[in-house]
Amino acid sequence: MAKFLPFIAAITSLAPGSIAFTALSNNGLTRANDVRLRVKLEGRDIDGVVAPTNNFVLVKVANVEDQTSGGILLTGSAKIKKTEGTVIAIGPGKTHQESGILFPMPVVAGEGVVYGKYDGIEIDYDGAKHTLIRDDDILVKYSGDKLTLESADVVSDNVLVKVENSEEETASGLVIASTAKKGSKPSTGEVVKVGPGRMASNGEIMTVDISVGDMVKFRDFAGNEVKIDGEEYAVVRMTDILAKF
Repeated sequence: MAKFLPFIAAITSLAPGSIAFTALSNNGLTRANDVRLRVKLEGRDIDGVVAPTNNFVLVKVANVEDQTSGGILLTGSAKIKKTEGTVIAIGPGKTHQESGILFPMPVVAGEGVVYGKYDGIEIDYDGAKHTLIRDDDILVKYSGDKLTLESADVVSDNVLVKVENSEEETASGLVIASTAKKGSKPSTGEVVKVGPGRMASNGEIMTVDISVGDMVKFRDFAGNEVKIDGEEYAVVRMTDILAKF
């Protein structure tokens, strides 16, 4: 249940996949990455400075695509929903429950991010769609206005893989791509980007034993698909990589 105080309005939820953020009045202390946000809570307008808490990230969602690259106009449910946007504000990071060490956030305000299709809690801010995601939900981050392979980077122990789309020929001579086969998904490819590694409880970074240029085999359906420059890539956690060659 949300509780309103003269200077602070806190919105929290402890359920799995929940989010939390805090709104402060102009008389309260603010952070450099705070953002003014107006939302409705139980029918009441909140107008103040909002800062994501813990390891949450406030993202302004990119506009929905209503036209294909070939110029075909899309309507209704056919429009392509974006799962990327610009970081507006970040929380301070999460604290390890045992060591008390603060894990720093992997992004800063102004960077672009791509996140999972089903990640985040959407909110409406000033007539534009925003979402609150965890730092763990970030698949790729990038600088500049457009996601390109050059500007893209992965976080934590994630690895960006250029997947191999192998083809098979049927008895009648029809060539079928692996992505078109029922229940099939590419799980082999070349590593093109490597994250810095996951932070241990003592604050040290556990580096990834994978290098750019390595060929890897990862668990079926473990990778999250990302399209960059029209090419198909997969973001894979180090723990899901079975072998390199």
